[in-house]
Amino acid sequence: MPKLKVAPTKPSALKDLFHVDKPIIAMVHLLPLPGSSSYRANDWPKVIDNALRDAIALKEGGVDGLMVENFMDRPFLKPEEVGSETVSCMAVAASEVRKACGLPVGISCLANAVVQAFSIALASGAQWVRANEWANAYIADEGYVEAAAPKALRHRSHLKTDDISVFADVMVKHGSHFIISDRPLEEQVRDIEFFQADVVIVTGSRTGAEPSSEELKRVKATANIPVIVGSGLTPQNAPRLLGNADGAIVGTFFKHQGRWWNPVEVSRVRKFMRTVYNLRSPQ
Repeated sequence: MPKLKVAPTKPSALKDLFHVDKPIIAMVHLLPLPGSSSYRANDWPKVIDNALRDAIALKEGGVDGLMVENFMDRPFLKPEEVGSETVSCMAVAASEVRKACGLPVGISCLANAVVQAFSIALASGAQWVRANEWANAYIADEGYVEAAAPKALRHRSHLKTDDISVFADVMVKHGSHFIISDRPLEEQVRDIEFFQADVVIVTGSRTGAEPSSEELKRVKATANIPVIVGSGLTPQNAPRLLGNADGAIVGTFFKHQGRWWNPVEVSRVRKFMRTVYNLRSPQ
């Protein structure tokens, strides 16, 4: 299949944010927040303590950035149902993480609550947001999820926060994309770019699952903006996957025993980052 690229129209958001080749962004998974089904009275101090513990361990391990996410709020609400309690708590937690670590911080507000994520980013000093469905639509665990871009970009403009970047998934995990199966992967990548995203994320089918090498190559061949791996990266597959990507988001591998619900283990972070250092081009 021929390449379908056009001339790049903007600088690399990854280089502007991280200043290293193939940056590694680590996940800070927040414990259940107030309002979620698993939150218990008086747990709020534990939420902050847990976030800071993981964030500090990740920094000690050598990662390049952090992304704060309400991952333990499952089952997740659809975007329009995510309320002020989630926004305010995530803003406080992300602000504390950023101040404690001094690393670039991004926001992922589940599920696909990108409008809210921009507000959280503004309040916390975060520099990017993640969108699970930026263009088109899909069937997620939460049900039918539409493109976030039209409302989210208007909200970003309203907040005067045009410097906050958008990291957008293509064919995101935990969902069915059958409703747009007549649109090739390359077209979906171009849709994400057309809707002004700054980075494309390629994931596997579930949390901790690596993406298809073939799909990653196709996305990289099409995109004019940076492409990063969004799940399943390990020291074993990093040489293969990062060869066709500009960076990665890592969550599961950094946890004790490689299980997403466990605390971050510094030794696993350091092991992973040693592999990445060897893959980076000299600056």
